[in-house]
Amino acid sequence: MSTHNVYVVDDDQAVRDSLRWLIESVGLKVKTFSNGQELLENFNESEISCLVLDVRMPGISGLDLQQRLKKQNSKVPVIIVTGHADVPMAIQAMKVGAFDFIEKPYSDQLLLERIQCAIEQDDCFKKQKNISDEINQRIDSLTPREKEVMALVVGGHSNKSIAKELGVSIKTVEVHRGNLMSKMKAKSLSELVRIVMTSNRT
Repeated sequence: MSTHNVYVVDDDQAVRDSLRWLIESVGLKVKTFSNGQELLENFNESEISCLVLDVRMPGISGLDLQQRLKKQNSKVPVIIVTGHADVPMAIQAMKVGAFDFIEKPYSDQLLLERIQCAIEQDDCFKKQKNISDEINQRIDSLTPREKEVMALVVGGHSNKSIAKELGVSIKTVEVHRGNLMSKMKAKSLSELVRIVMTSNRT
């Protein structure tokens, strides 16, 4: 059984049971919810790889639910399932960040293919987030002076100009530079630049 979880939200019990059977048939884990509120009460982003939402549901609609998750900065890929009359709503959902929409009636194979693509996107995002989190931890381990030196190094300044800028000796700059390179696990200046760009911090 895969470690990936697919969450399904649909008010129709028969549809939920059918989708559970279909998705589990390819080795994926499934959790089903009968309405948007139930999902929100059990929402754990780190556990979800893909969310399949029906557009028309009583209470919180699929579109409303997607927008609420977006306001929470959720990055979970959302697949909207829609009837023909709801296509404009599905297109609106795409405009505000849904991964895809599938129009009823759909083939099982198409839905499974789109779920797999959504999971691959989620894997990629979470991998990048883990890398970024690790880099930010390295940056946070630097002293205030090391952060100053790093910003100037990445900005293309030489040790001599950094020493002048900070009012310290070149030797002191070299020590700070060596320490920050070690803490950032960067073997070269180009690698340090790439690491800092990945973090979006200087």
